[in-house]
Amino acid sequence: MRKLLALAAVGVMFSGLTVMAAEGKKITIEGDGMCAKCALHESDTCQNVVVVTKDGKHTTYYIHHDAVAKKAHGSMGFCKASKEHPAKVKVVGVCKKEDDKLVITAEKIEKDTE
Repeated sequence: MRKLLALAAVGVMFSGLTVMAAEGKKITIEGDGMCAKCALHESDTCQNVVVVTKDGKHTTYYIHHDAVAKKAHGSMGFCKASKEHPAKVKVVGVCKKEDDKLVITAEKIEKDTE
């Protein structure tokens, strides 16, 4: 019985590690790019966000404010975009959850041509 309990505990421990490892994987998202301050009125400062719509459900990804995000903010049209006229973008990066928000650290941000 002790061996079975120990085996179950090890199984639970490793399943938790798998979930944590999956959170740090590189992903690609495509969606509507806009500014959290100017378009969504959710922030006091400009921040790039990408709203992905799948099966009628909207998921908002906040792009970590670094050199890649700053460069894309003006050049890709995030700040000039609105909910009605978003910038169509594709973002490649690593996503994690912070304060109940999905935050992606972008490696690459480009216009979505599809």
